[in-house]
Amino acid sequence: MNILEAVKKRRSIRNFQKKEIPEDLIDKLAESLIWAPSAGNLQSRKFYFIRDGAVKKRVAEAALNQGFIAGAPLVVIGCADSRISGRYGERGVSLYSIQDVACSIMSMMLVAFENGFGTCWVGAFREEEVARILNLPISLKPVVIVPVGYPSKIPSPPQRLPKEEAVEFR
Repeated sequence: MNILEAVKKRRSIRNFQKKEIPEDLIDKLAESLIWAPSAGNLQSRKFYFIRDGAVKKRVAEAALNQGFIAGAPLVVIGCADSRISGRYGERGVSLYSIQDVACSIMSMMLVAFENGFGTCWVGAFREEEVARILNLPISLKPVVIVPVGYPSKIPSPPQRLPKEEAVEFR
């Protein structure tokens, strides 16, 4: 499968099979996170791989009770690290580190799709509560929650804007 095909076929998955992810594939997902580009190559990001059922349940509750999160065999939480991104001042903290996490997560989502997994970007959650659950240091800000697992149901593709509306050439 080529990359554009993967981008077009990947879906947000909210229903997962009760099937564990093999360790070698979890390692592959972790590797995809660290090889993503980052601002100034500072790599101002940190990721938490959650497999403990009780912790996943608490994270799902902190994510405005989105229970499907707890149903995934793996939940990845991406955090921006202001301790590192602070080298670029306020823009580094408020933008670059967020971009670093986003770029890493997209890379992981494509590798997950390539390996038969479904993922879903979850941005609706109580940040302070997730930070408390993970006992994060003050420098780490949770940016995204991504449940990962074998899909039990794949939704139809959503509507997209036509290229003519989304892209402007000058």
